[in-house]
Amino acid sequence: MKKDFSLKLILLLGLVNAINGDSRTRVVCYYDTRSSSKTGLGKVMPVDIEPALSSCTHLVYGYAGLDATTFKIAPLRTNEELDKTNGLYKQITSLKTKYPNLKILLSVGGDADVDPENEKLFYEKYLALLESSTGKIAFTNSVILILQDYGFDGLDLAFQFPKMKPKKIRSSVGSVWHSFKKTIGVAGKPVDENSEQHKDQFTGLVVELKNSFRLEKYELSVTVLPNVNATLYLDVQSIKNYVDFITMAAFDVVTPIRNPKEADYPAPTLSVSDRNTEENVDAWAAFLVSGGLPSYRVVIGVPSYGRAWKIEADATVTGSPPVQADGPAPEGVQTRTAGLFSYTEMCDKILNTRNKDLKGEYAPLRKIADPTKRYGIYAFRLPDENGDYGMWVGYEDPESAGNKAAFVRGKGFGGIALFDLSLDDVKGACHGTKFPILERIKNKFN
Repeated sequence: MKKDFSLKLILLLGLVNAINGDSRTRVVCYYDTRSSSKTGLGKVMPVDIEPALSSCTHLVYGYAGLDATTFKIAPLRTNEELDKTNGLYKQITSLKTKYPNLKILLSVGGDADVDPENEKLFYEKYLALLESSTGKIAFTNSVILILQDYGFDGLDLAFQFPKMKPKKIRSSVGSVWHSFKKTIGVAGKPVDENSEQHKDQFTGLVVELKNSFRLEKYELSVTVLPNVNATLYLDVQSIKNYVDFITMAAFDVVTPIRNPKEADYPAPTLSVSDRNTEENVDAWAAFLVSGGLPSYRVVIGVPSYGRAWKIEADATVTGSPPVQADGPAPEGVQTRTAGLFSYTEMCDKILNTRNKDLKGEYAPLRKIADPTKRYGIYAFRLPDENGDYGMWVGYEDPESAGNKAAFVRGKGFGGIALFDLSLDDVKGACHGTKFPILERIKNKFN
């Protein structure tokens, strides 16, 4: 009798979700429009991402910023974005003509709102917004105006909260990671002494936005950025009915900038031995579900790029992490960012018939697969006889990203997200297929 009742309840809940549209699986595609300002191979315009859009349910335009004085949403590149004839906003939203089922959201924050003089992330003004009642009203009104003017379908809050402090990787026996709360600074100086207040205020902002969106039926999502402790700022139970979905950017656990002396898996699916058990896809998703977020509103983000370190002469022969490092690897020809390689750049670096005889800085990297599907793949090149050109890269390829999508689907979660379309193989240079990482996660997830 109890089993019959449980089955009927499950079916009823499924029917309710279907009626509300919540049973729809999501493939959320992020597009960082800063790539449109690059030159050469790294330049990716809206027209270049069109072949990907049939695989996406949502396209997230990254990113808008925040005016520190008025607290209004603010374009980060006014001259390029606001022209209502051919600005980037209109170029993106006009894609709905060709892809009418695509939902296009404008994202604010996204670690793109930085001080132009020193590239330092702004987060103080985001906290100041939360602390201001009139500021939240001004922000909400400005968001509605820009969504209406440019035809967006909603807003993504990729809020720039303070980051956790980087910690040394502990890999020796008996020297395990501290607990999650110690990692975030509770054992020492907290990253935000007013985090409880800011959590309540962020809840208020989410509620205010969603209530203001109901008339136009705008969507509202939240993106938890890398190295932000969601337990400090997200009251999942209180916002679960006011968001369409929450995306966990489940990567960049370590980066060459935050962790210059140690290279390690940047985006593990499951807990890695002798590491923080809270920093992996499984744990982040569990946090959302345990907080009351329905599983169909959980979206897990995977990267389309690699994090790369220079490694020293005493690195292990197998490259097994953590590996002693010496800061970010030199920039690539596409990304032009030290320590960051697109998937296209990684294709050129992995051992193949074209590079097998090259030496020095062009010598190929050896790929190490992950048959366990727990940690992710990496590739490395030991230093030469002079101690030069050593490199270690933790990255995603179509197979590893597909494994994550299958894991997310197997857990019953509602969506998978790709960060970022511009760093996938946009031109199909690797194997002739455009956006191969996106295609694989879509196929594995659906």
